[in-house]
Amino acid sequence: MTTLRLIGVGGLLAYRALFNWTTPAMYVGTLLAGPTFQLLFFAYLGRQLGVADDGFFILGNAVLAASSACVFGGTMAVANERRYGTLGHVLLSPRSRTVIFWGRVLPYAGNGLLIAAFTLLMGTLMLGLRIPPAALPGIALALAAGSLACGFFGLTLGALGLRFRDVWVVSNVSAALLLLLTGVNVPRENLPPWMADIGQFLPITHAAEAARLLAAGHGLASAAPALGTELLVGAGYALLAAVLLRVFEAESRRRASLETR
Repeated sequence: MTTLRLIGVGGLLAYRALFNWTTPAMYVGTLLAGPTFQLLFFAYLGRQLGVADDGFFILGNAVLAASSACVFGGTMAVANERRYGTLGHVLLSPRSRTVIFWGRVLPYAGNGLLIAAFTLLMGTLMLGLRIPPAALPGIALALAAGSLACGFFGLTLGALGLRFRDVWVVSNVSAALLLLLTGVNVPRENLPPWMADIGQFLPITHAAEAARLLAAGHGLASAAPALGTELLVGAGYALLAAVLLRVFEAESRRRASLETR
């Protein structure tokens, strides 16, 4: 019970503290309007080039929409503690730092799920995609799995903030890689093999695949392997983040660089 409270309540409190820079106008413009216009751009570009139908881009960009909030949010969960000079207080906690930081991913993943659902709704309304009602619970599960995997991916990048001063460069490059390598806007069979192989180990790749299968009328059983792989990717990044946090914490203590900004 104590661990669950630490994950739930601690994560929410940290979210409120570390996400206090935003305003409603900035939230709508950056996290809601931005992904919607990006979806429209790729959908109309895809029409012009004959790459795929609207549904391909609507579902792909709906999953991708979660990445901004989750990847940068997961990064902020660690990097902003160092930026604001409060990282030492967190690391002095008698509680497991792994559990503390894992709990911080959940609010960002929930935020990402909200943004993904909004983007999907706007895409279906503006471009006329028809999704079978029976597929909606499965698609929601795919969006949730993608958001959670992105959150732990961001936490992994945030762990680098214990070692590198400018972790935001890494985050921006990683966000671009998610756009290029995961097949959300280019069919993965059209990507060079080495790019498609890298995409297998990135979040949202398999969530987008699952969402497209479900929207096409395939049952949850057909999408289950892709969903399971997405959750496995997320679990892998969760473990990698825990290892990096522990290693870089020890290294930062040794080098007396925890509060370097």
